[in-house]
Amino acid sequence: QVQLVESGGGLVQAGGSLRLSCAPSGRTFSSAAMGWFRQAPGKEREFVAAITWSGGNTYYADSVKGRFTISNDNAKNTVYLQMNSLKPEDTAFYYCAATTLPNSDYRRTYVYNYWGQGTQVTVSS
Repeated sequence: QVQLVESGGGLVQAGGSLRLSCAPSGRTFSSAAMGWFRQAPGKEREFVAAITWSGGNTYYADSVKGRFTISNDNAKNTVYLQMNSLKPEDTAFYYCAATTLPNSDYRRTYVYNYWGQGTQVTVSS
């Protein structure tokens, strides 16, 4: 069974930075893309960013464009989310997800086969 393990969350002041990491554990699998989503209390889970393994195509939510950067490391099979200029409204539980589906709308939660347990990001004002 594949598990995705996130790390790097925490508490930071507004304007600060954090870097989230996500790597699969368990059996080896090949994904087409990986993404980050977030969910704040009382809100629906929303898309943050995604990246494809082939071609390294990236996608961002408008709310994080220019502040967040998603990247991957093929050798480590790891995806990162560098978050700069953090705002209190970025506070949420952040989830890593992976999909084996190529050529899909990676902004949609239903595209993803595997999900991590999440990591909390709290931005204080």
